[in-house]
Amino acid sequence: MTVARAVEHPSASAILAKAQHENFPVALRILPRTLRGRLETIYGFARLVDDLGDEWDGDRNAALDWLEAELERAFEGRAEHPLLQRITVFVRETGVTREPFQRLIEANRQDQVVSRYATWDELAHYCTLSANPVGELVLASIGAATPERIRQSDDVCTALQLVEHLQDVAEDEARGRFYIPAEDLERFGMTPALTKFEVERARTLLASGVPLVASLRGAGKLAVAAFVGGGRAAANALERGDRFAGKPERLLETWRVFRG
Repeated sequence: MTVARAVEHPSASAILAKAQHENFPVALRILPRTLRGRLETIYGFARLVDDLGDEWDGDRNAALDWLEAELERAFEGRAEHPLLQRITVFVRETGVTREPFQRLIEANRQDQVVSRYATWDELAHYCTLSANPVGELVLASIGAATPERIRQSDDVCTALQLVEHLQDVAEDEARGRFYIPAEDLERFGMTPALTKFEVERARTLLASGVPLVASLRGAGKLAVAAFVGGGRAAANALERGDRFAGKPERLLETWRVFRG
């Protein structure tokens, strides 16, 4: 199939390399190899979905249809794409269901038809598809998925998605999308006050990451602390007018979250 052949590129390594520049702890080399591999699998799938939904030069809905079929094949142990072959191993090791992966695909289908969000509630609902499944998969990867932890993780992931939207305003507009709620834009305009308001909203959500991290142990605790710390560092950077935080700041905030 043309779509299937084409999405063999970029390679898994090219997709995973993008994690170096995002709020995702794949690059945290001190994590055990098994856990790091699971995080790479989660990130690789999420990045592949986004690349097909945002950058595919062709029928993006058809590409997402191909990925959904490939996901089904992964759960049956017969996926063709290297990143989806990793899903087969991940599922076997963790027992996770297909549903979180499917929601990530649905988020990108929604991106093909929805380009603006009127209210925060609408955007937060979008995050239940586009971001929160990643946290559920991370918790599954460390054997720590409980209802309360998933609730706390949802807050963290929604905050991370909001921060990413703030970082990528220009890129999103170039794609014809704008993820800042219209009600907030009407209230503040495109001013520093809008950024400050959204950053404070993200910080409030990120606060759920402190008890979440405190409830964990070992390498899993460090991995989740890296998510929360990365989000806090990114929020700090945005508030001072920078697009991204540097690695030292991300590591410092991760350590602060880890220590509680």
